[in-house]
Amino acid sequence: MLKPLFVSITCLCSGLLIAQTTISGTVTDDKDNPIMGANVFLEGTYDGASSDVQGNFAFQTSEKGTQTLVVSMISYETHYEVGDVSLFKDLTINIKETINQLKGVTLTAGSFSAGDNSKVSVLKPLDIVTTAGAAGDFVAALQTLPGTSTVNEDGRLFVRGGTAGETQVFIDGLRVFQPFNATVNNIPTRGRFSPFLFKGITFSTGGYSAEYGQALSSVLLLNTTDVPDQEKTDISVMSVGGGVGHTEIWGNESLSINTSYFNLAPYQSLVPSNQDVRWRKPYESIAGEAVFRSKGENNIFKLYSGFNLSSMDIDQEDINYNDLVRFRLKNNNLYVNSNYKHFLANEWTLATGASISMDKNKLFILSDKLETHEFGGHLKLKMKKNFSSRFQLNFGAEYFKSSYDDRYTEANGLDYISEYKNNLIAGFTEADVFFSNRFAMKVGARGERSDLNQTYNFAPRVSLAYKSSDNGQFSLAYGNFYQDPSISYTKFDNELRAEKSSHYILNYQYTGDGKTFRAEGYYKGYSNLVKFDSDGPRFDSNYDNSGNGYATGLDVFWRDNKNIKNLDYWISYSYLDTKRDYLNFEAKATPNFAPNHNFSLVTKYWVNDWRSQVGFSYTHASGRPYDNPNTKRFLAEKTKSYNNLSINWAYLISPQKILYCSVTNVLGFNNVNGYQYADVPNTNGVFNRRTIRPSADTFFFIGFFWTISTDKTSNQLDNL
Repeated sequence: MLKPLFVSITCLCSGLLIAQTTISGTVTDDKDNPIMGANVFLEGTYDGASSDVQGNFAFQTSEKGTQTLVVSMISYETHYEVGDVSLFKDLTINIKETINQLKGVTLTAGSFSAGDNSKVSVLKPLDIVTTAGAAGDFVAALQTLPGTSTVNEDGRLFVRGGTAGETQVFIDGLRVFQPFNATVNNIPTRGRFSPFLFKGITFSTGGYSAEYGQALSSVLLLNTTDVPDQEKTDISVMSVGGGVGHTEIWGNESLSINTSYFNLAPYQSLVPSNQDVRWRKPYESIAGEAVFRSKGENNIFKLYSGFNLSSMDIDQEDINYNDLVRFRLKNNNLYVNSNYKHFLANEWTLATGASISMDKNKLFILSDKLETHEFGGHLKLKMKKNFSSRFQLNFGAEYFKSSYDDRYTEANGLDYISEYKNNLIAGFTEADVFFSNRFAMKVGARGERSDLNQTYNFAPRVSLAYKSSDNGQFSLAYGNFYQDPSISYTKFDNELRAEKSSHYILNYQYTGDGKTFRAEGYYKGYSNLVKFDSDGPRFDSNYDNSGNGYATGLDVFWRDNKNIKNLDYWISYSYLDTKRDYLNFEAKATPNFAPNHNFSLVTKYWVNDWRSQVGFSYTHASGRPYDNPNTKRFLAEKTKSYNNLSINWAYLISPQKILYCSVTNVLGFNNVNGYQYADVPNTNGVFNRRTIRPSADTFFFIGFFWTISTDKTSNQLDNL
């Protein structure tokens, strides 16, 4: 009996040995370097091995037929080989490095991103309200970044040699047609929006995504908060007004509202004016904002609305009049924005939304009256697909509708009416391609058709990025950008074509250990700019698109918020060389809004013993060109340099109560915004002039901010 059993066992073992198949090979990376410690196994079995120091592996299996060989390694993408096990011999398997969303390369050329969730963040929304001299205005804070020019009497964003109208503002991806408060000559405006409602800001000084158009120089993207962390009430009492805000949460739904009232009468009664100015009614406004959010399991809906009512009545000096010229302004503005995002199966995302802007002005100049009505609408649909960690695709379409009309009524009752209407459709597509953690590309294109001139425009855009070290990377960007001419001209000539700019950008950025360094060189070429042949745009002017120009320069930024205890600071510098031949220019020249040099230093220091954050910001800009009609050269003279040193102090009375004060231009620099020359020469053949200065050299602000929240610790300046 034992002998037959022994024979049977021997035969069985021999059969098992014969059935064993050896699987072998080598595991390497993209550069053919051996990888040690990779796990190699047959899917669904215990058969496998790890690669050695040379990347080699070998193991045996009794499996037969078609199988799946799996190769896995931390920081690398899992690799699969499918085939008959008899073919899994002497394999050479290259595995790819995993694309790390936190440490991998990013596409940053031309963009400054802000927000706690941004790995390339340089400013946060909180920085806006704690920057000395900004007075809570997001535009004033952004003017401390490189690429911007200081135009003290305007208040809007002038970016890399572009006019203020070349920068567009978007909230949650949808256009804001009138992002700034209405004002009169030489009185700077402010942005309409509260920074506390936004989770992040992306300020693109050029080379931005194909998703955005109708902007020759820059886009400013504001993203509202998705889900508030708690219910709270914010109360503000300020030297120029007050405000109250509240956030309420019901499960997955929430509503944030705030309203504010501003009146500059107390300030203007205390601070003397630099000019021969008489305020009949100082600037006054009431504004409100609301954001409703509803978050589902795989979707989110947000509805944003904001309104603003403002007025002022001022008598201003004008060299062409013996008496002061009276300006009265009333402005009503409404903006509504809704957007919906749905996360679909298979890594698809749907985003859609709509916005409307309505703006109405009544301006009285002496005895004449100008009434304007402007409407803007924006519809947008966007799809996104993540095919893998290495390839994402965005595409979509959008529709813009705009209309404008004005009525100018002279004292004698004569009316002059102008109007403008346009429909614009656009489509865009863009792909993010990550070749590795060190090299990535964004490539896209945008097409637009405008009813205004019945023309089509095609704008290719591409960005490349190479990560040269763990903390540093280089980026390149190129793109074409189109924008329909300003309503100031198109209301008189509907045949004008879109203006064009082409951007070329080279960027280096270092981010790590609390430090950020950026250096960016650029060239921007302009074509199809509007020109006309009169002193100003009029109904009888001759218009064409023969204008052109360029802007080139270097922007440098440095920020350190970690390496000096309790100190956060940033430094920015911009060099700008730009010339244009456009509008009614006599020759190609540097526009009066483009100084060659801009410098900013911003500091914030926490003093434990004082329970305070103190800060200062210093801004310097070289002189701006102006035209002196007493000389033959056009725009050949320059104003004196602009200087401004501002300080602020935030004192923590208790965890939720803050006393805040700031003084702008504390040293009282005698800044000059420009000069106004008489329309006709005097008896000696000389054009007289007057100096245009800020309405006051210094602005002071005092505020008390009180937060009531469930955690009893949050406040309106959360870093205190």
